[in-house]
Amino acid sequence: MEVHRPSHLAMRLVTVTGEASGDLIAAGALHRLKSAVGGLELAGIGGDRLSALGMECWFRSDDLAVRGYAEAVSKIIHILAVRHWLLEYTQKWQPRVFLGVDAPDFNLGVEARLRREGLRTVHLISPSIWAWRPERIINIKRAVDHMLCIFPFETKVYAGTGVQATYVGHPIADMIPMEPDRDAARQKLGLSGTRPVIALLPGSRAGELKHNGPAFFQAAQQLAQRCEVLVPASSAAMAKSIRQHPDFIRASEHGLRLVDQQGSDPVSHHVLAACDVALVASGTATLETALLKRPMVIAYRVPATTYFLMRRRALINDIGLPNILLGERVVPELVQSEATPERMAAAVMGWLDNPQGVAQVTGRFQELHDQLRRDAAQRIAEILQTELSHASRR
Repeated sequence: MEVHRPSHLAMRLVTVTGEASGDLIAAGALHRLKSAVGGLELAGIGGDRLSALGMECWFRSDDLAVRGYAEAVSKIIHILAVRHWLLEYTQKWQPRVFLGVDAPDFNLGVEARLRREGLRTVHLISPSIWAWRPERIINIKRAVDHMLCIFPFETKVYAGTGVQATYVGHPIADMIPMEPDRDAARQKLGLSGTRPVIALLPGSRAGELKHNGPAFFQAAQQLAQRCEVLVPASSAAMAKSIRQHPDFIRASEHGLRLVDQQGSDPVSHHVLAACDVALVASGTATLETALLKRPMVIAYRVPATTYFLMRRRALINDIGLPNILLGERVVPELVQSEATPERMAAAVMGWLDNPQGVAQVTGRFQELHDQLRRDAAQRIAEILQTELSHASRR
C-alpha cells in the first residue's frame, strides 16, 4: 500500500475501531466533524460505515475483533502485524490527531507509541477500569491525552491522574428514539404479530458466535415452539458464519430466522424494537436492548481460562451494562455453566408471563436513556475539531 506524505497544511485524522459497535459510534461523530472541517481526511482501521464516510481503511475492524485471552493468543501474530503496519502508515501519513475507539488492548499500546512521538491522542470509550483490571490506569496515563467517557461516573476515575476526561454521553442513546415503534418495526420485518417475538443476539464477533452460538441456538429451538425468533446479523461476514453454524441450521428448521443487515440503520435495532423479549450476549447489545426499552436475559460463555482470569480480576459482580449502570440486577444474567439452553429459554419465557415486571424494568430503562442522551456525536465532533486546531499550532 502506498501512503503519501501530506503537505504541512493537511487536516488529517487517523482512527481505529475494533468492532461493529465502534464503527457505528465513530461514524456518527466523524460525519459531523467532516461537515464542520473542510478538507478533513480520514484513515485507519474501520468497518463499512467509516468506509462509506470516505475513510481510507488500511485494515478492517474485523482484523482486531478478538474476544478474551485465548482468542487473543491465537491471533497474536496477525494482530502484531496489523499494529506494525498501522504505525508505519500513520508515521508516513502524518495526521494531526489519533482517535482510538474502544479496543483498549490494541489501541492503548498504539496510542502510547504515537504519543511518545508527539502525536495528540484521543480515546473514545473509557476502558472499564471501574469493573476490572484497574491497573490499566497506568497504561492509560502513558497513552491518552484526552479520554472521552460515555458514562457520567467515569470522569471521576481520572481525577488526579493527569488525563483530561470529558463526559460526552452515549452515542447509541442518541440514535435510538425515546419511544421505539414496535408496530412499525414488525411491519418492516414482515412479522405477523400473532405470536410473541424474541430477539436472539449471541454476539457480533466470530469468537462469541463460537462459544455462545450452540446454547443460544438450542434455546431458540425451544422458544420457536411458542414464539417467532429472530437473529440479526451485524455484517455479511457474520451472516455467513451464522448460516453455516450447525446449531443455527437445526434451529432454522424449527422457525429461527436470520435477518440480514439492510441500509445504514443497525439491523439489531429493528429486531430489538420489534421484539417482546431479547436473549442477548453480554456487551454493547445489552445497552442497546435497554435503550429500546425491552426486557432481556443476558447470557455469556467464554473459554474456561478466560473466565477464570476475568473473575479473579473483577471488581463488580454483574456483567450486563444495564445492571451495572442501574446499580442492581434488574434483568437476569446467566454466565458460563448457568448459560444452558434450558435455563435461557425458561428465563425468556418468564418475562412473557410477567407483564408487571416488564412494566417496571421498562421504567428503569427510560430513566437510563434520559441520563445517557446528550447528543454525543456533536460533542465528540466539537472536541476533535478543537484537538485538530490545537495540533495545527504546535
